[in-house]
Amino acid sequence: MISTQLRLEVEEWIANDPDPKTSQLLQHWLEIENESELAKSFNGFLEFGTAGLRGPLRPGPSGMNRAVVGRTAAAIAQYLKARGLSKIVIGRDARHGSGEFLIESAEIFAGAGLEVYLLPRELPTPVLAFAVKELKMDCGVMITASHNPASDNGYKVYLGGSVDGVNYSGSQIISPADSEISKEIARVQLPSPKGNNWQIVSEELIWKYLERTARSSKQAIETKIIYTAMHGVGTKTLLALFDKANFAKPILVSEQAEPNPDFPTVAFPNPEEPGAIDLAIKLAIKEGADLVIANDPDADRCAIAVKDGAGNWRALRGDELGVLLGHYIANSGDMADKTFATSIVSSSALSKIATNVGAKFEETLTGFKWISKIENLAFGYEEAIGYCVDPTVVNDKDGISAALKIAQINSELIAKGSSLLKYLDEIWNEIGFHRTEQLSVRVSELSTIKNILQKIKDNPPKNLAGLDITNFEDLESSKLPTVGLRLWAGPNVRIIIRPSGTEPKLKSYVEVVGEKEIAEKLVMQICGDLRDLFASYS
Repeated sequence: MISTQLRLEVEEWIANDPDPKTSQLLQHWLEIENESELAKSFNGFLEFGTAGLRGPLRPGPSGMNRAVVGRTAAAIAQYLKARGLSKIVIGRDARHGSGEFLIESAEIFAGAGLEVYLLPRELPTPVLAFAVKELKMDCGVMITASHNPASDNGYKVYLGGSVDGVNYSGSQIISPADSEISKEIARVQLPSPKGNNWQIVSEELIWKYLERTARSSKQAIETKIIYTAMHGVGTKTLLALFDKANFAKPILVSEQAEPNPDFPTVAFPNPEEPGAIDLAIKLAIKEGADLVIANDPDADRCAIAVKDGAGNWRALRGDELGVLLGHYIANSGDMADKTFATSIVSSSALSKIATNVGAKFEETLTGFKWISKIENLAFGYEEAIGYCVDPTVVNDKDGISAALKIAQINSELIAKGSSLLKYLDEIWNEIGFHRTEQLSVRVSELSTIKNILQKIKDNPPKNLAGLDITNFEDLESSKLPTVGLRLWAGPNVRIIIRPSGTEPKLKSYVEVVGEKEIAEKLVMQICGDLRDLFASYS
């Protein structure tokens, strides 16, 4: 039986819903007394945070739909106008609803009197980040859910220049911008005025992005690369970039090359997920390729797979690729006034690389929104396959430019009779072997994550994999406060446990520094013990 209060809330929402499809579905659920679906759709307004909006496509305030997007756009417009800001650019990927959300946003922003620009077609998130800087926009919105499942969509917000004392320079919002926009969402008066006055950004912008990204790249020897866009929007931009840089055209995984919002060949369209790049590796074996490169659906992340000495293919961990890129960039010129940065959950290896070339190093909270705020940044990365190889072009993670950079490094190494794995071994010989592993546990209820973390706080483990826990830290009380826990088992074993910022997952990040065989074995033992610990507390 639907309560009177819920019925009134649903009816009020229907009255202001601009989309007849979602309003009709809500009306149908009311008529058939579908309390279960209505409860899912009316479980509070979809939370707006520093990652913007991200959630399932469904009607009502708890899902991604035109009504929620419209309210959010109206709130962002008020936030900007209150600060004398007026220029906004909007981009989108190829997910379900992205086109409709783009137009809904444009109409609301135009109706609020903003100067509105739309990217000309479905494009990678890094192109939107580039547009904010290049066009000197006050704000940018990217409609994407990145690597989330097909059922989701989202809304990322970027700011240009300096806002409220923060130098954004085309990077994602941080606090308190998120809470200020949330307050504006709660104050939105409906219906919001709409307009139709906007401009389409010229294709010249994309060519400027390609030109600047390609400017320092050079192919030493032609190599054979397999590329997958993971059913996303990366293919056209990546092929254009490789052509601009005079690199050999990558061989495409045809089943995943074109945008498809249903992601039919993968359970989760994230190159990190088990099995996600199996088709690419299969093609690499068939073609006798040198390298596999994969982007996530909005192409802001990059993953690679390589062939080891025994001829077996394996995907590199995010930290391994970060170490390769970081070491190469660190040794490409004078770094005395430069800074390298990574997040607290990533490997400590980058700090040692930076020290060895006389550069500075900064550790940040998780999220590129923090890495992008570091001054004089030369390179920044997160272990979740996010890399910023040229902050002067894109002040955010960019899977397209990272793909070209690793292709360049691979080409140079092959020309010298070496390989990416041999280069990685050389780096380990220089700074010591760093073995990292991420353990992710997907949950059906977000409350499960909170409960597990609280139980670990109340009763922390005394040892893991036979090692005594020598230090236990609640990260909410640390120098970089965030939800999570950090454990140490001596100086060379670090474990971080925290919730994912974008998915219903509990994540653990394990790092062991030491002799290779021992570190490899120890990391897996620790992950096994953590999995058992989580199961006992769930």
